[in-house]
Amino acid sequence: MDMAQVSVRILEKEYQFACPASERNELLNAAEFLNAKMRQIRDTGKVVGLDRIAVMTALNLANELLGARSQDELMDEGLGIRIKSMRERVESALESGKQLEL
Repeated sequence: MDMAQVSVRILEKEYQFACPASERNELLNAAEFLNAKMRQIRDTGKVVGLDRIAVMTALNLANELLGARSQDELMDEGLGIRIKSMRERVESALESGKQLEL
């Protein structure tokens, strides 16, 4: 597998990473996103120190991820209920030989 050396800058600090060459752009995008989120927290002035900013950012991102997962699960449940209802209507229509109205 072809590996790429990637240099990113987060809060004025340089970091070096190795990743598959095919994932280089994704790593750069992730680093840019992380840098922006960390800058937002730093710029509020309420959190001081790189470690604290990193932890606060990680907690915020984890919270967003968990919220998105919950929404996905709710949508999946709703979609599953609709699919089940449609399947039951189709089966009922096929059994009775009637034309199905969707």
